[in-house]
Amino acid sequence: MSNEINPKKNSAVLTEGPSRAAARSYFRSVGFTKEDLHKPIIGIANTWTEIGPCNFHLRQVAEAVKQGVREAGGTPMEFNTVTIHDGITMGTQGMKASLISREVIADSIELVARGNSFDGIVCIAGCDKNMPAAIMALARLDIPGLMLYGGSIAPGSLKQPDGTTKEITILSVFEGMGSHAAGKITDQQLEDLEAAACPGPGACGGQFTANTMAMAGEFLGISPMHLTGVPAMSPEKHESSRQAGRLVMDLARAGLTPRKIVTRQSIDNAIAAVAASGGSTNAVLHLIAIAHEFDIPLTMEDFDRISEHTPFICDLSPGGKYAAKDYQEAGGSRLLAQRLIEKGLLKGDSITVSGKTLSEEAALAVETPGQPVIRTWDNALKPTGGLVIMRGNLAPDGSVIKVAGHERIHHTGTARVFESEDDCHAAVEAGKINPNDVLVIRYEGPRGGPGMREMLAVTAAIKGIPALSDTVALLTDGRFSGATRGLMAGHVAPEAFMGGPIAAVHEGDTITFDIPNRQLTLNVPEAEIAERLATWKAPEPRFKRGVFAKYANTVSSASEGAVTT
Repeated sequence: MSNEINPKKNSAVLTEGPSRAAARSYFRSVGFTKEDLHKPIIGIANTWTEIGPCNFHLRQVAEAVKQGVREAGGTPMEFNTVTIHDGITMGTQGMKASLISREVIADSIELVARGNSFDGIVCIAGCDKNMPAAIMALARLDIPGLMLYGGSIAPGSLKQPDGTTKEITILSVFEGMGSHAAGKITDQQLEDLEAAACPGPGACGGQFTANTMAMAGEFLGISPMHLTGVPAMSPEKHESSRQAGRLVMDLARAGLTPRKIVTRQSIDNAIAAVAASGGSTNAVLHLIAIAHEFDIPLTMEDFDRISEHTPFICDLSPGGKYAAKDYQEAGGSRLLAQRLIEKGLLKGDSITVSGKTLSEEAALAVETPGQPVIRTWDNALKPTGGLVIMRGNLAPDGSVIKVAGHERIHHTGTARVFESEDDCHAAVEAGKINPNDVLVIRYEGPRGGPGMREMLAVTAAIKGIPALSDTVALLTDGRFSGATRGLMAGHVAPEAFMGGPIAAVHEGDTITFDIPNRQLTLNVPEAEIAERLATWKAPEPRFKRGVFAKYANTVSSASEGAVTT
């Protein structure tokens, strides 16, 4: 990077001159030296918590980042923000806090950075909502900065009856819970899964939401490509984090800010990467929210347009075989970028936080010979990407289906209607669901939930019951975990709480999923649907004060990213 500017232009108002003596005194009381305060001040936004593995190791990551900042001539100042562990709260009322935390994290990073006039910032993220929140904050601040992912967990290892071992992930436990409820496995077998699935720190190891959004950050250009993909417990993690700290100082000296990096072109690049990798449906919600913060128009149709022309080539869990560590070892995002550029599906002239273009980053790819994870185009898993946007009379503003990992493209079944995830989960566990049913879970949207819970407890329970796993379908105005697999339509908009057509579904109606034609249809005459909606009344809000009520009163539709600004 060249054309150096004054990298301390922001924090000078905080630390320079006689009028700032009191501020400097406060800083010196906690260990900063006179020399430290005359250097560029770089905020280190950490999402550390000891509640769960995704963020547990981030203190060590932050120390390495700070080391890099100091080596490059800056003064790091670390602060912490909140986080919610999606997997721990899954299937409980606590899951309502997850998406809300995205807004709170973005708001809190913005507040601390503006309040302290940082010259630059590194946002360290671990669990699902951390990554989009960090990028949203970077968009608002537009100071030199980057998002650094804490890295994925290693797969667990479960001993098999024949003495061999099998790699497992947390998805194995969720689906094991369904098998246990159906009487297919014993208490001890479930305990064995529980004890083995998570061997240490790091985010969930498949191409679930955390890894999807970390990868999206690389293709947006706002996360350092290859450094971000280093797994949590890799021996390379300290050095990759230190390099990220040095990199933010390069950005500060060059005056390269997020709004110069993230453009409509780079957002399209991220969508293509998500489609090619079989990424999480949550990427639709989060990338629309990120685009909103960058003042870039983006709709659900853009995902469908790009996904339809992007083959699915990454054999990653939950739709495939391999984990995030295997993706990184195969060649990682540089290799995927190389593949996409070769096919003309990526614009390689997009700039990244490294100062290199995406094409230059892709040229550095080192492919492991014979790797089976990132396939070639002539060996694609599917000819189109992993995400499909559905509309129709049930979802006039759109819904999202992840088609990676299942083959059904048509389904018609009997509607089984539930007013919450909890009611549906209880019905599945009680054996009240039949093959071919369409489960309708409503009043779980951004406003109705509030917070748009993920339905992994339900979908994993279904996958644990052989008679249901490949026969039922599900639709909801809530979300799905990135670990979800099967015929599941989420983000149905408008949501039930706002009088969307999903509120008009009755028990026993029939619903059709038509993926080729992108239609989600309630097979009831339009006049009858209109009559049902005319007599519909919104239920009482579930929260009337506090952060949940505040969120419900301000959040937009899922089709608009469920944003509050």
